[in-house]
Amino acid sequence: MSGHNKWSTIKRKKGALDAKRSKIFSKIIKDITIAVKEGGADPDGNPRLRLAIANAKGASMPKDNIQRAINKGTDKDAAALIETTYEGKGPQGIAIFVECTTDNLQRTVSNIRSHFNKHGGELGQNGMLNYLFDRKGVFVVPKGEIDRDEFEMELIDAGAEDITLEDDVFTIITAMEDFGSMIKKLESLKIEPESAALQRLPKNTTTLDEEATRKVLKLIDILEEDEDVQNVFHTLAISDELAERL
Repeated sequence: MSGHNKWSTIKRKKGALDAKRSKIFSKIIKDITIAVKEGGADPDGNPRLRLAIANAKGASMPKDNIQRAINKGTDKDAAALIETTYEGKGPQGIAIFVECTTDNLQRTVSNIRSHFNKHGGELGQNGMLNYLFDRKGVFVVPKGEIDRDEFEMELIDAGAEDITLEDDVFTIITAMEDFGSMIKKLESLKIEPESAALQRLPKNTTTLDEEATRKVLKLIDILEEDEDVQNVFHTLAISDELAERL
């Protein structure tokens, strides 16, 4: 999981410098809206909504914004949102998996294909990359006053597969089927994660030279900036030396 952790750390540092708050909020609002439409507006009885609200708080989203997103989810006249995925190859054959939430599939697929074509990639058929990724639960928890040894023992009991501590932040990996139990464990410990989500982690990664790496990262950045894109996963590995320059 070290490659994933390295990339997560880079994204957290990068995000702290240049993240567009409106884009982050837009993604979370969509998560909340879909969660409400699927399971109702009561977070106590809707685990997905409870998680989306926790992520909103982790991103410092104002309470009024959260409530408006919940209200939007209960509005029967609001545009229907659809969750969809796209798979393709970036420069040098790097596998890229894109998760989207959209109210217009035609617009979304057109934009995603255009992003790939303009930046040295190619959009492929769905299912072509599934075997390259594992679906895992990923939790990010600030260390704060947490006792590391005791905390890690509690998490292992809840199904943690991998726990790392870097820059005073824990990254916890679980099997997809243990995602819910880890949420309950953190709740029982009265610990609110900075973020918690099911992610697609690469089984194997590829290291490229700096020029090629920058081209892949450019495509990833463009995809992440698209208003319909929720998450982008890939098989690019980044060396420590290059990470410092990035």
